[in-house]
Amino acid sequence: MGKKSKIYVAGGQSGLVGTAIVRNLQKKGYNNIIIKNRKELDLMNKEQVDKFFTKEKPEYVFLAAALVGGIFANQSRKADFIYQNLEVQNNVIYSAWKNKVKKLLFLGSSCIYPRNAKQPIKEEYFLTGPLEETNDAYAIAKIAGIKMCQSFNDQFGTNFISAMPTNLYGPNDNYDLQTSHVLPALIRKFHDAKSGNKNEVTLWGNGSPFREFLHVDDMADACVFLMEKYNSREIINIGTGKDLKIRELAQLVKKITGYKGKILWDATKPNGTPKKQLDVSRLFALGWKPTIKLEEGIEREYKWFVENKT
Repeated sequence: MGKKSKIYVAGGQSGLVGTAIVRNLQKKGYNNIIIKNRKELDLMNKEQVDKFFTKEKPEYVFLAAALVGGIFANQSRKADFIYQNLEVQNNVIYSAWKNKVKKLLFLGSSCIYPRNAKQPIKEEYFLTGPLEETNDAYAIAKIAGIKMCQSFNDQFGTNFISAMPTNLYGPNDNYDLQTSHVLPALIRKFHDAKSGNKNEVTLWGNGSPFREFLHVDDMADACVFLMEKYNSREIINIGTGKDLKIRELAQLVKKITGYKGKILWDATKPNGTPKKQLDVSRLFALGWKPTIKLEEGIEREYKWFVENKT
């Protein structure tokens, strides 16, 4: 992938992941990047996607467009999560093959692994056990994307790779309490409670699950690194190799936002997967490691939230 190569970033106009990949590419001197918003290109419309690829002929594709959300969104909108993600993946991957894209990177998710997978989760644990029920529809869509990439590689000799990032956070995150992931939801809850002088904040579950978090700028750097260096059909994890309890995360976000009230836990709400820490030894062995520490990353995100969302 040269500096003048034509690169299409699906989801690059507004998404958390896509915008980070665009920033990283631009920082590294890649200057021929195609970005389309939803009005310009509806990725669920097969005809529009086919016309776009036929006209633009991108050489490299980052498939970072997806419908994503936290536990509530995954539970309440299962049909949306499986249908919309399948449609987008099918259209982009098929058109990439049809128009002879040199290389495509598909962004999966750590939720593709079994609910009770041995920790830390190695890539070879893929498809070895039952999924977490709260996000199985989304996970199955992502699994289908992985298998589609592998199948096109096997049958047609394409170079379509699949990366599995851990939980991501950073600029352009989703702070809607009905659809967001845990970290931006915590930022929003504590900020609103502080602004409203509330004495307590109620959080879902009991705080016992462990989660791993990666700043989206580190994730984007890993994606560009893999596009430049990695050519295997086998999936590869992207993460930090470190996790912490949600209860500890809540205390950290509380401190960073400056909230002084109490934290209450609603144990009637689901916790999700008990522990989800990725084994990132394969990626680290290639020469890549993250650089943004969790506390620094949350401080950055909170600053961005205050400046852009309040």
